[in-house]
Amino acid sequence: CDWSSDVCSSDLCRMAYRDLNEFVERLRILGELKEIAIEVDPELEISAITDRVVKKKGPALLFTNVKGYPGVPVLTNTFGSDTRMALALGTDSFESIAAEIAELIQPRIPSSLKGKVQMLSKLTRLKDLGPKTVKSGACQDVVETDNPSLADIPIIKCWPKDGGKYITFPQVITKHPRMGTRNVGMYRLQVFDDQTLGLHWQRHKGGAQHYRVAEEMGQRLEVAISLGPDPETMYAGTAPLPDEIDEFMLAGFLRRKPVELVKCKTVDLEVPANAQYVLEGYAEPGERRVEGPFGDHQGYYSHADEYPVFHLTAVTRREKPIYPTIIVGPPPQEDGPLGKATERIFLPLIRTQLPEIVDMNLPVEGIFHNLAIVSIDKRYPGHAQKVMHALR
Repeated sequence: CDWSSDVCSSDLCRMAYRDLNEFVERLRILGELKEIAIEVDPELEISAITDRVVKKKGPALLFTNVKGYPGVPVLTNTFGSDTRMALALGTDSFESIAAEIAELIQPRIPSSLKGKVQMLSKLTRLKDLGPKTVKSGACQDVVETDNPSLADIPIIKCWPKDGGKYITFPQVITKHPRMGTRNVGMYRLQVFDDQTLGLHWQRHKGGAQHYRVAEEMGQRLEVAISLGPDPETMYAGTAPLPDEIDEFMLAGFLRRKPVELVKCKTVDLEVPANAQYVLEGYAEPGERRVEGPFGDHQGYYSHADEYPVFHLTAVTRREKPIYPTIIVGPPPQEDGPLGKATERIFLPLIRTQLPEIVDMNLPVEGIFHNLAIVSIDKRYPGHAQKVMHALR
């Protein structure tokens, strides 16, 4: 793909970004990135600037002079437009990805020998898109295990009454203590101090289930937190996949190339080799700490409550990392295009269970999980209620 061009064909551009740095350079070339060289404060100021830019449908922002954190840029509004979201997934249409998924779910068996061979080739390529472990990666250019600290990471505070600074765009990686299956989720993380975080995984989330099982077994749950891998892998961490389906497999499908993982230094987990930062640690069974309040999507502060605690055992990072973050607040926000991509991409999967659904819209005003507008091929009285309950 000619990255100096503003014309992007899905057939040509569905290729993997090496890392977030390459995506940032792509945005810079296309005029989708604004670099801010004046000094900005990570407490409230970055979020205030970003909130205004997002609401004006502005560019991605790279703050290169963050107060107290020389040499570590902060990236915001990365996916804050449909254009950048499409660029992140290497497509000119989310519908084309949805069509590809639909073909995999319910393939049309070709009648000719040539067609069958081509279909077999496609399925073989899909098998090869699972994550693979490599010996080394840029995420471990610098390794801190003796006295690891969060103090050198420009974690921002978004809103005045937030309980503290929050990591808002992580990929939180855990494994089921019994089955060994991996979950990658995006959960907010409150900074309690330089060695501990609040793990805000709600009770229905995959990470929460892994923690419950670990508690039942009376053992700590190992946790790894990836910050800023390639954009496809960042998106995959937000995707609503079924329990125990590996999000790195989805990332490999979107990238058309396996996600490369490296073994952590202090926990038995694997993380994206191309991440900017990796935080390694664990959550003890039975330990809780008050997390929150937090300025949430609806424009209100969510109540403080008790959540598990992450204890830091290692920080690994690139030699020159970028810190990606996202603002949570009243819509429109950067999660709008992320949610729209999910709406279109996952529609074929929903139709496998509810084939009567014609189309759906998760409007940004409903923050994608509070309101759904669904059209159906109505076949009998009460059919709409059946679909409503199924979607819940």
